Amino acid sequence: MRHALALAILCLSLHAQALPPSVYLQDLSSSDVRDALQAGKRTLIVPVGGTEQSGPHLALGKHNVRAQVLAGRIAAELGNALVAPVVAYVPEGRIHPPTEHMRYAGTLSIPDSAFRGLLDGAARSAAQHGFTDIVFLGDHGGYQASLQAVAAALNRDWKAGPARAHYIAAYYDAAQAPFAKLLREHGLSDAQIGSHAGAADTALMLAVDPSKVWPDKAMAQAAGVSGDPRRASAELGQLGVDLIVRQSVAAIRQATAAPR
Repeated sequence: MRHALALAILCLSLHAQALPPSVYLQDLSSSDVRDALQAGKRTLIVPVGGTEQSGPHLALGKHNVRAQVLAGRIAAELGNALVAPVVAYVPEGRIHPPTEHMRYAGTLSIPDSAFRGLLDGAARSAAQHGFTDIVFLGDHGGYQASLQAVAAALNRDWKAGPARAHYIAAYYDAAQAPFAKLLREHGLSDAQIGSHAGAADTALMLAVDPSKVWPDKAMAQAAGVSGDPRRASAELGQLGVDLIVRQSVAAIRQATAAPR
């Protein structure tokens, strides 16, 4: 019995040692990151989510969960990247009197100036440690212009140095018209696909983390919902996941390979 137990522990230990290191910065030690940089992992993905309502059937952290998982898959595919912690606090509308998603309970919003300052500080921290390509991926449509503006401002400041910032529009864009086209090819209508918390949004979440979806609460055109989430499935969502990862990886490789 003791021999069998010792053998089992040894096998578990060997299995753990064989697992590849995490791509997530928050899972690593400082020396792990130092070693990764020395080994050539000099791209840092900054995934941006948001804490907002998505109807009665999706968790408030939808964008955060999705951004984390997809950024991890993108980093693994790239092979030379790590992933920063998700930016979960983003502009979601005026706080008082409330506008946009702030009209619904649980949404958290910050001013655009605070959001841009946070992104700027995160990117400059990464550059200080030796990352040469800082990549912004945004899962929410409302702040895409801010991501682009911060990247452009950083690049103006970094013109003479080794670091660059990249706003990758392909990440968000892939989840819009291209994913909608795939869903239409699988029999969904535009009214079902929707633009917020409908079938497209819900399918992506089912593919990424079904524990954050409550199908029994899904209703067409419910408060805070544009579309009909009831036709969503993990299989349809996986089509979108694969599309987002594929197009994002291609765009990041193109951006980082381009001359300054």
